Amino acid sequence: MLMKPSYHNHLLERIRRLFGATPCRLQVAALPWHRTATGIEIMLITSRDTGRWVLPKGWPEPSERLCETAAREASEEAGLSGSVDTDEAGRYFYLKELSNGEQVACEVLVYPLEVRKVAEKWKERRQRTRKWVSPNEAARMVNEPDLCRLISSFGAAHGKYAA
Repeated sequence: MLMKPSYHNHLLERIRRLFGATPCRLQVAALPWHRTATGIEIMLITSRDTGRWVLPKGWPEPSERLCETAAREASEEAGLSGSVDTDEAGRYFYLKELSNGEQVACEVLVYPLEVRKVAEKWKERRQRTRKWVSPNEAARMVNEPDLCRLISSFGAAHGKYAA
């Protein structure tokens, strides 16, 4: 039986928790995309601290549904709005370095956001760069292997892109 990468990672995390490892903290990300004449494009943004390419993501608020958190993060971090899917596209794990230097394991739930509007001015515009790229290029640009696979799978499922 072939396991989906997200299911495999979820299983690994459950095993880590069973044996007493520090539990993962939950974050939520948007996977911003739009259709072009040749397929779809994904928008990546740079992180504020290292400048590496990432998806808009953050911590959920208690009063928000997780998909709403994804939409809020896309708006704040990238100036994007549109239609967010209520079903996650997948999840990935990474180590986040906190401001005190401590590293914490994070599980990130990813929700597709079909972008309808790209703002010229947004909350974090002076702190981040954003870029539309093909799913294949986006998968090459991000550092997390599970996120690479998630983006590639999403791109394959949503239409062919001529690179």
